[in-house]
Amino acid sequence: MTIQRFHPTPRLCDMVIHKDTVYLAGQIVDDGSTTVEAQTRDVLRQIDALLAEAGTSKSGILTATVYLADIATFPEMNAAWDAWVDKANPPARATVEAKLADPSILVEIVVVAAR
Repeated sequence: MTIQRFHPTPRLCDMVIHKDTVYLAGQIVDDGSTTVEAQTRDVLRQIDALLAEAGTSKSGILTATVYLADIATFPEMNAAWDAWVDKANPPARATVEAKLADPSILVEIVVVAAR
């Protein structure tokens, strides 16, 4: 069984690939001083970069889970998401309100993709 792990830290890897499935850890911004929409755009850019490194793209995303610090910001997150998502190949998606690890982090996104 071959499992590839990318960008490991003592706690986690940013990405794990098993066979043709790509699993991304929850992606957050480095700078939490911006809006939900800006944070979402930054997180989606990170996701694009990791998927490209894995040899796939957003069109291969199977599922996405979006965690929002405040569900009232759902429309702001969706503004960035809607501008980014591959409309011909949208993934299954869930969005939930969650207490995130740092109060400045307003959005975290986890995806699983095929390659």
